[in-house]
Order: sequence, then C-alpha cells, then structure tokens
Amino acid sequence: MRAVVAVIGKDTVGILAKVSSICAECNANVMDVTQTIMQDLFAMTMLIDISSCSVDYNVLADKLKAAGSDMGLQIHVMHEDIFNSMHNI
Repeated sequence: MRAVVAVIGKDTVGILAKVSSICAECNANVMDVTQTIMQDLFAMTMLIDISSCSVDYNVLADKLKAAGSDMGLQIHVMHEDIFNSMHNI
C-alpha cells in the first residue's frame, strides 16, 4: 500500500527533513519525491510505502498535518487507491 503526500507553503529550511523524519519514525518508506520552489513558494509531492507502517494510516496523516500546521504549511495525505480513483474518471 502506498500514499501520496502533498506539501505546499512558504519555503523554509528543513521541510523535506521534517516530513521524511515523521515518515521514518512511523516506518513509512519514502519511495519518490519531487519538489520545486517558485520564488518563495515550496511545493512537494512524495510517494510513500505504508505497507509496513508502525501506526495507523490516520495517525500518520494526523502527524504530518500537525507538523505542517506547526511549520505554516499545508500537508495532505491521500491513500493511493483514493488518489487513483480520483484521477481515473
């Protein structure tokens, strides 16, 4: 099972480190990352493997969302099945 993590907000030092650290703490493996910075806007999409995750999917999503809130970012986590369903219309 995989999930898509989308991060957007003002660029600051340590965004990738913070998000990937939370994933590592929960045993969610980061499989792919793409990011861009447009002037001072940071945008990142991660594909993570949650099949060996040590916490429930909702707990991981809440941890990432809370970290985003603390950093002034919006972080959305979407299960791969939902992501694929939304884009297969």
